[in-house]
Amino acid sequence: MRRVLPPDVFARWLAEFLPDIPKRLGKAWLEPAVVSDRADPKLAHTDGLNLSRAWMLEGIAHGLPAGDRRAPVLRAVAQLHREAALPAVTGEHYEGGHWLGAFAVYLTSGAGLQ
Repeated sequence: MRRVLPPDVFARWLAEFLPDIPKRLGKAWLEPAVVSDRADPKLAHTDGLNLSRAWMLEGIAHGLPAGDRRAPVLRAVAQLHREAALPAVTGEHYEGGHWLGAFAVYLTSGAGLQ
């Protein structure tokens, strides 16, 4: 929606669609998923979830108008997800390392923010 709505309209839409986004740091919200075993092909997908969340959260924050109090929270939560998953991209396990790079490129390049 942030790509098709002006920032002020997007902000109102987001407030109705995801009303639980906190407006201040400190409240636990959308914590990164924990990967207990990166050698497990199924569990390794959790790193992809964290990278994808980080990318999407940054995109949502980018679409909000200047001064929106949710933006710093969204960016901080995105950073937590980024930190939780980026090390797996170059990790020793093939289970995630062979495909996580695509999500990492989207995240680190700011794809879609232009």
